Amino acid sequence: MKNAGTADELAEEATTRTGSGTATPVDGRTRDGVARLLLERGPSTAVEVAEELGLSVAAVRRHLDALLADGQACTREAPQRGRRGRGRPAKLFLLTESGRSRFGHAYDDLAVAALRFLAESGGEQAVRAFAERRVAAMVDRHRATVVANGDAAERAKALAVALTREGYASTARHVGAGEQLCQHHCPVAHVAAEFPQLCEAETAAFAEMLGTHVQRLATIARGDAACTTHVPLTPAPSTTPNTTSTPTPDGGELA
Repeated sequence: MKNAGTADELAEEATTRTGSGTATPVDGRTRDGVARLLLERGPSTAVEVAEELGLSVAAVRRHLDALLADGQACTREAPQRGRRGRGRPAKLFLLTESGRSRFGHAYDDLAVAALRFLAESGGEQAVRAFAERRVAAMVDRHRATVVANGDAAERAKALAVALTREGYASTARHVGAGEQLCQHHCPVAHVAAEFPQLCEAETAAFAEMLGTHVQRLATIARGDAACTTHVPLTPAPSTTPNTTSTPTPDGGELA
């Protein structure tokens, strides 16, 4: 006989479904909350989602199963830390491109058509100039706040906050010898998939604002789970020419 379930599971079921089993608006809002958490946090287990939203794991799994059935989420095996115990390995849930689309994409078809026309009439340089102007307008709105911070680590955190305000659902965390800036959503991912100049201009703008060389490790436009940028915290090797005196064949010295 099937267990009746815990009180909060029953409350969740009663609140989110009608007697006929049809999802109600409340059910939809809860599912949106689950999807948004996956968007902002990236790949997560059902337990992590449940803890963050204050729901039971069983209730969260129902919404995750619905997202999987709709093709809006997919799973992958969670990395193992230490020896694997008994039972199946934990699953990480993450949004698919279809799942991301529920939060909207800026430009899309119209922007792609416009950039194709720009490329045909003005060449790649015209597309690059457009990409640079677009990202300059975005970062200039937050430049003063970001550069006011003293070091690259604090600037990366301030940049993550700024990007979140622009719709990129960004986070920054310390990884190894640097900060890892993650954009869990990209409003122009569909356009950037065809015109990578948008990503290239964005990366260059990040380096300029943070005052250090940065490296793009992954992008949503290429099918990755997030746009990930590595921000090193150690200074790059000096490129100052060697000024040590060098002997000349006649015994003198070159400065």
